[in-house]
Amino acid sequence: MPHENQPPKRQHLLQPIQLRHTQLKNRCVFGAHTTNMSQLGLPSAQHRAYYKERAQGGAAMIVVEPMPVHPTAVLTRGNFLNHDDAVIEPFKQLVDECKAFGTVMIQQLYHVGQHGDADLSFSPNWSPSGQPSYHDSDGSHAMSEAQIEELIQSFIDSAMRCKASGFDGVELFANYHALIEQFWTPWSNHRTDQWGGSLENRMRFGRRIMEGIRTACGTDFIIGLAISYGDAHSPDLSLEDKVAIVAHHDQARHMDYVTCGSGGYLGFDKLMPTFVFEEKVGLPLAAAVKRAVKHALVTCESHVRTPENADYIIASDEADLVSIVRGQIADPQLISKTQAQREGDIRGCISCNQMCWGRRSRDYWISCLVNPRVGREHDWHIHASNRPKNTSIVGAGPAGLECARVLAERGHQVNIYEATPDLGGQFRLAGLAPRRGQILELLGWYQSQLQALNVSIHYNSYMDADDLSHLKADEIILATGSMPDPSVSQRWLWLTDKQDLPGLDHQVYSAEDVLRKQAKLGDRLILLDEGGNWRGLGTALYLAQQGHQLTIVTPGPYVGKELTRTSADLPLRSQLKQLGAIFLVESVISQWQAGTATITSLLDQQQTQVEASAIVVATTNRAFNELELELTQAGISCHTIGDCVAPRQAIQAIYEGHKLGLEL
Repeated sequence: MPHENQPPKRQHLLQPIQLRHTQLKNRCVFGAHTTNMSQLGLPSAQHRAYYKERAQGGAAMIVVEPMPVHPTAVLTRGNFLNHDDAVIEPFKQLVDECKAFGTVMIQQLYHVGQHGDADLSFSPNWSPSGQPSYHDSDGSHAMSEAQIEELIQSFIDSAMRCKASGFDGVELFANYHALIEQFWTPWSNHRTDQWGGSLENRMRFGRRIMEGIRTACGTDFIIGLAISYGDAHSPDLSLEDKVAIVAHHDQARHMDYVTCGSGGYLGFDKLMPTFVFEEKVGLPLAAAVKRAVKHALVTCESHVRTPENADYIIASDEADLVSIVRGQIADPQLISKTQAQREGDIRGCISCNQMCWGRRSRDYWISCLVNPRVGREHDWHIHASNRPKNTSIVGAGPAGLECARVLAERGHQVNIYEATPDLGGQFRLAGLAPRRGQILELLGWYQSQLQALNVSIHYNSYMDADDLSHLKADEIILATGSMPDPSVSQRWLWLTDKQDLPGLDHQVYSAEDVLRKQAKLGDRLILLDEGGNWRGLGTALYLAQQGHQLTIVTPGPYVGKELTRTSADLPLRSQLKQLGAIFLVESVISQWQAGTATITSLLDQQQTQVEASAIVVATTNRAFNELELELTQAGISCHTIGDCVAPRQAIQAIYEGHKLGLEL
């Protein structure tokens, strides 16, 4: 406990602030993001439980995901109904449940203009000047003045539905080069009428929307404006231009707060920054806007991951509010734990984007790698067991750790037997790759949680069937993981008419060997990456940063194919290229002999000889399930979870561990 004269930790983040006619109980916002949880365009029970848990966890303000304001604005499968009062009553229930915890409720309104998705909207993309979409290969329709007026009224009508639903206000989607920003930007606005040309004319569309909402919804209704900034592409407005636009609207009192993010359709990798980027990516824009505005509050978002980050931003007077989205997805109680001075208990986001942005990019409802309850809050609950059991878990990788945590929370006695001196298994190795320290933080969190729950962890304990039979456990759970494939099987090698691969008994190492520092490497290396994910490419980045001359061979059409869904692929490829890496795509290694690899193209069977001192392989692992076979032969029942069932990623391991923990 802090000394009575000592100010509480994170006092800046936790202090209240006035927003128009209401007071926010702290400075933390759960910002807008697409969950894709609607059912037939209406908020679902899944939706309500998801937002309610973040309200209960202490978020001062929630900005519910964007509502498309017009049929041409539909972007995802899970978008809400547009132009339809049917949304009002279901939203009333969601809003009321969240307001019960003192949370201010806002809904974001959007139209992405030229970047729409006709596959979902079945409408042409409406834009200022008919520019092409950067979402796919579609073009767009240059709006008539009548259609511009139609869209303005659509924004106003949507805001009125929000007010009727009980929302305290709306946030206008003017970021990421969406429609409002397309009007602002000369590159996308070539109009010569009242909607284009001068800055005053280019701001007219957004100004008319804000003025119309204020007139229709009244003086107590909150209006927010979401903007972003990316400096990677010349068509983007400059930072100075963005600030000037915001300052103009601030002077006219058009909006009450401004949310400042990063990236967009022209710089997608920074739209939701992964671990490859620094933290607080949105801070430069927020700080510049904060210096320029005199009335509106400023919210900093984009990779504000922790209470420490958030408190620093507020204390530095670089923003008034912070939006922590992925951090509150990973741990809905982030703020309440901070208030209780239990920051060590916060399950931190690892900025992987695999189940939030990664699932959203495939048009599924979102979840979370570290918190598999996300999206399942309505039917996954940790209840005390009526029959506490003595349980033994073999393996302290992510599956075993999560299962142990849930079992212990339910009152079961849990013993973990781990063959190595550390927690984490191969997940720990992933944390040793560049910029993956957040994984080690997560493993530290598991260690502290299990200690608090009185889980006994037995290190350096390699268990066999006889050992387990003497434990007399009520339940045996195997989470023994997987091992690198000793045969280095390549999925697509058969396309070369090869049955085997000569030479793999000489200077061939797994990605795990490299990260364990057990590989004897020379200067020139070949890395075979079949998965196109961080296992191979994180190892590649590690090697390239060590100064090795690296050639990456992949059967995929480009390096980092599976990382595309997380938006980590482009910055990673860029870093590797800057470090001198050579990419050989749509290829396999058909032979390795005497320091020379034969690389065969899958497209035309042409062969290239590449000299190297060693090969590092990141192919699909094999399940390490020998113990399961032993127990089965001995007539001992057990449960299996994670990679020992089938090698996959940490996502599935943590999910299966949590699920089994609830079921036993």
